[in-house]
Amino acid sequence: QVQLVESGGGLVQAGGSLRLSCAASGRTFSSLRMGWFRQAPGKEREFVAGTSSSGGSTYFADYTDSVKGRFRISRDNAKNTEYLQMNSLKPEDTAVYYCAARVGGSIVSSNPHEYDYWGQGTQVTVSS
Repeated sequence: QVQLVESGGGLVQAGGSLRLSCAASGRTFSSLRMGWFRQAPGKEREFVAGTSSSGGSTYFADYTDSVKGRFRISRDNAKNTEYLQMNSLKPEDTAVYYCAARVGGSIVSSNPHEYDYWGQGTQVTVSS
């Protein structure tokens, strides 16, 4: 069983930055394909960013269009941790952010139903 624990959320002014962390345990981290999703009040959960690998130590990332150039996802396999660096934050980025993981797969999936494990979520609020 994989456990995911997010941290790093908070309140920030528009234009500011936050870094979210997702610490994973229970399985070899390098075998996990990770993703970040967010859910704003009254809206469906949406894909933000994710990483995958075709094998080996090289990972690649994908982002939803609205965060490209502002957010950066990265992972540290030695620390079993995935990060989401969020820059130039906008009020519309306000949401609960969730870390998710799935085992295997060679592409980044934006479908939340393809992820097997979820964190508890961390609130990100961007004030105007």
